[in-house]
Amino acid sequence: MDEGIVGPLVRPGTPGCSQCADNRRFTASPGDTQHVKFSLSGLWHTAYLLIAETQRVLQGSRALTEDHIYIVNLQTLDSSLHFILPDPLCEMCGSLPDDSSAAANISLKPRPKISADSYRWRPIDDLKQHLAKDYMDSRTGVFNAKMLDLMSPFAGVAVNLPSFLMGDEVTGGRSFSYAESELTAILEGLERHCGITPRGKRTVIYDSFNHVADHALAPQKVGLYAKKQYSQPDFAFEPFDPDLPIDWIWGYSLVQERPILVPESLAYYSSGFGSGFVQEGSNGCALGGSLEEAILYGILEVAERDSFLMTWYAQLPIPRLDPYSANDQELLLMVQRLRAVAGYDIHLFNMTMENGIPSIWALAKSVSPGKVNLICAAGAHLDPVRAAKSAIHELAGRLIFLQEKFEAGMEHYKPMLDDPFLVLQMEDHAMLYGLPQAEERLQFLLDGQRPLRTFDEEFKRKANHADLTDDLKEMIEVFRRLNLDVIAVDQSSLETLRNGLHCVKVLIPGMLPMTFGHHLQRLTGLKRALRVPAELGYAKKPLKAGQLNPHPHPFL
Repeated sequence: MDEGIVGPLVRPGTPGCSQCADNRRFTASPGDTQHVKFSLSGLWHTAYLLIAETQRVLQGSRALTEDHIYIVNLQTLDSSLHFILPDPLCEMCGSLPDDSSAAANISLKPRPKISADSYRWRPIDDLKQHLAKDYMDSRTGVFNAKMLDLMSPFAGVAVNLPSFLMGDEVTGGRSFSYAESELTAILEGLERHCGITPRGKRTVIYDSFNHVADHALAPQKVGLYAKKQYSQPDFAFEPFDPDLPIDWIWGYSLVQERPILVPESLAYYSSGFGSGFVQEGSNGCALGGSLEEAILYGILEVAERDSFLMTWYAQLPIPRLDPYSANDQELLLMVQRLRAVAGYDIHLFNMTMENGIPSIWALAKSVSPGKVNLICAAGAHLDPVRAAKSAIHELAGRLIFLQEKFEAGMEHYKPMLDDPFLVLQMEDHAMLYGLPQAEERLQFLLDGQRPLRTFDEEFKRKANHADLTDDLKEMIEVFRRLNLDVIAVDQSSLETLRNGLHCVKVLIPGMLPMTFGHHLQRLTGLKRALRVPAELGYAKKPLKAGQLNPHPHPFL
């Protein structure tokens, strides 16, 4: 009633149609329509725009509404031009290919690093002119809002990802530059966008595990819920039934070097809404400038979360690191700034597991009463110093948000000390350990009796490959020796591939998946939690299930 729309110019057989435009507009700005009286001048103005665009097309000129729409305010005549990214799920012009084993094959290609000290194949600067233009628009964009965090110790930027399935979801970028943080926030959001539901291929296999077992991932290997969990009243998930048909999608085993079927509910984390046998999150999802780069960073995330949970459940007295020993000025300035500006001491711990991927637990301890007492985060990287910085950025980026939420709801969080099943949301895990009374649960890290260790003592220096794919192949060989598979599901869509961005979901069956909500912890079938502490020398013999930490984890 209050707006006129001109465009987009639709060409037969070319993605990007008026239905795409409606999909983008209604998702990005569903509540913008105002039922107000329009003006005759507004209608004439819209009509003249339409005439001008038609003349451009008939004269062979490029139309302004090629991949764009005009939105005209029919009262003020204010006009704006908005980009329409073709929607691969569009019912009119979308044409997703059928999922197939052949298309799932992955052949690792050489990816020379951009510099000797980099772990990227493509510089982020290459994307500067494309990311905001292609994906950010308040009326039609994949992302419809940008927020700069001017209060955090470092430069933080958040973007809003609207979705009919998930509702609004905010993703953040954290660095020392607002420009770079905006780019990383968009990249993080695109990873989330691709991970919600299949956007690059159409699921075609619906069958029982028993019928496809010869070439499928057995769900028991990724960790299920215990019978007691499934039997809880109103529990949203059902025990896995190997005779019950489910949706499957093709992934690729980088260890077995063959395509393998993966339950769609494990490959995309909205697929199990209303049904399914577990709740899957963004574990192992990563975006990269190549498939190889995305897989490498997906493995790093799986390792980071597994290391954190292994440390927590077995209460491992992991070595405490001296940040000054890293000989990295940037890391020291980060630690000092958090102390001076935010009032938090930073403690770093080496939680690297048997796979040898450097993993760091970062713990922020408040020096002032009344603030969030403890905040924990993690990072994993082939470079342990980068792992430490990543973990600290996670802490710093959430300090203000957590403090505001903590002050507003402190009385809500206190009962969680005695009833862990009140911990239901992601933030609840962090808030519980904001309470001073919960600090004793982290004494296995904070006992103060162990000497500080240097980075050189804890991490062996490895040969620095000039090619990122060599790093990836080396990691895959480690998991092969550990008898652990590495499965990659390509989640890329035409939306990301237009800019050479690939998205994957990496699953390493047997490693511990991060879960939020204490009632949803997944340990059944994952023997590593019991076996690895003894293999690393932290226990004399394998643990029993009753020895595992019963408290909700503090992961941020």
